[in-house]
Amino acid sequence: MGIVIQQSVRNVGITGIGFLLGALNTLFLFTNFMDKQYYGLVSYLLSTSALLWPILAFGTFNTIIKFYSSYTDTVEQNRFMNLMLWLPLVTAFIIGSISILFYKEVVTYFDGENDIVKPYIFTIYILAVSQTYFEIFFSWARVKLKSVFGTVLKEIFIRAGKTLLLVFYYLKIITIAEFIYLLLGIYLLRLLIMAVYAFRKHNFSLESKIPKNTSSILKYSFLILIAGSVASLLLDLDKTMIEYYLPLAFVAQYAICGYIANVITFPARGMHQILYPLTSKVMNEGNFTELRVLYKKSALNLTLICGLLFVLIFTNVEQLFLLIPDTYQLYLDIILILCLAKLSDAMVGNNNAIIYSSDYYRYVLLLGIATVIIAIASNYYLIPLKGLAGAAIATGIAIGLYNVSKLSVVYFKFRMHPFTLKSIYSIVIISFCTIIFYFWTFPFHPLLNIVIKSLLICITYAILLYVTSISPDIKEMMQKVLKRKSL
Repeated sequence: MGIVIQQSVRNVGITGIGFLLGALNTLFLFTNFMDKQYYGLVSYLLSTSALLWPILAFGTFNTIIKFYSSYTDTVEQNRFMNLMLWLPLVTAFIIGSISILFYKEVVTYFDGENDIVKPYIFTIYILAVSQTYFEIFFSWARVKLKSVFGTVLKEIFIRAGKTLLLVFYYLKIITIAEFIYLLLGIYLLRLLIMAVYAFRKHNFSLESKIPKNTSSILKYSFLILIAGSVASLLLDLDKTMIEYYLPLAFVAQYAICGYIANVITFPARGMHQILYPLTSKVMNEGNFTELRVLYKKSALNLTLICGLLFVLIFTNVEQLFLLIPDTYQLYLDIILILCLAKLSDAMVGNNNAIIYSSDYYRYVLLLGIATVIIAIASNYYLIPLKGLAGAAIATGIAIGLYNVSKLSVVYFKFRMHPFTLKSIYSIVIISFCTIIFYFWTFPFHPLLNIVIKSLLICITYAILLYVTSISPDIKEMMQKVLKRKSL
């Protein structure tokens, strides 16, 4: 676990900085500097491109991680990497050609109150292509267990660029159109930097031949294409469907609630950058004893870390609402539902990595497709009935069902699960801290109130983890910190 702990700590720290920048942008700069309609426009363009890019990628970012460590021959490695570069290009060409043929129909879709999207429809495609190839080159680095630099580009670079552009927009240096085009330029620049870094980590050369196991690669990539699309749909389908039923301003309000809940995921995102390739390596070696240990440790540690964030968010959310301009209406029930959905993702540990590195991913793909159908039907029924809360309920149901289905596959095929008695203790601690601190308020400014309550929560949570020794890894890290302070 040494390399996991080392790089995971760095990745979590970097991702945490990225989320702080994201919070600054989402909760304060966008809400104070930009009109709700324009904020909704930007959110819609990014969410829709997030739905598209896994299709363009054709599953290559996961395929690289699964197959690269299985090659011992440099020539075959190069042939494999060449194939991974060409596949998305073919997919992008096909989808781009179809989009051009039906461009008029796509534009007509936005007739009415959301017609401000029309001039920027093409940016969705370019954003998707840039994200596709960024993830491919990031995977190139991750198979070398070099995930930190890519995490900086993924979590900090774009958000820092948004911060700068928002300041320029507020100072009227740029217009909303220039904001969108410059944001597109930042995504393309990130891709270029990641590509240069990835090429430097590999002795890459162009190959005219394809690898020997191309049929297996294509089959896996196609199935992962479906899996990636399922995951993206579960994350961004709600915002896209809200645009269909409601004005763009509601997309902005839901995006804020979604971002607040999404903060819970940042430790998992940082840890998974190294857990995915390591899980694949362990499975390729057939070391299932180590895999079981990795599965349970990752689930427990992520539950405890993400659980702390759940407590911090939910107990402070009402004070946070007071810092948001009155023109934005936020919803406690939506945040609670989405937070619980995100926490369930953390509780399954490296479950996804196990499935996508095995021969049983086909089962999850079928279950995933069924889950997406349920999500679409739920959104279709619940958004007109309950508005934004309906979208949150539909998303919560879909994510919960998908996680249960993936846990079931790993259990029945590998006879392992991520839960222990300590998993119950962790839920008790999370629930205890949430109930105790939710009703605490101080007669201060909301920001000071949040700071004081957060410090008290962190101290209480840390004492409980230290005294109970639920996670040896977390306790060891706490002891190291205490030793450094005592020196």
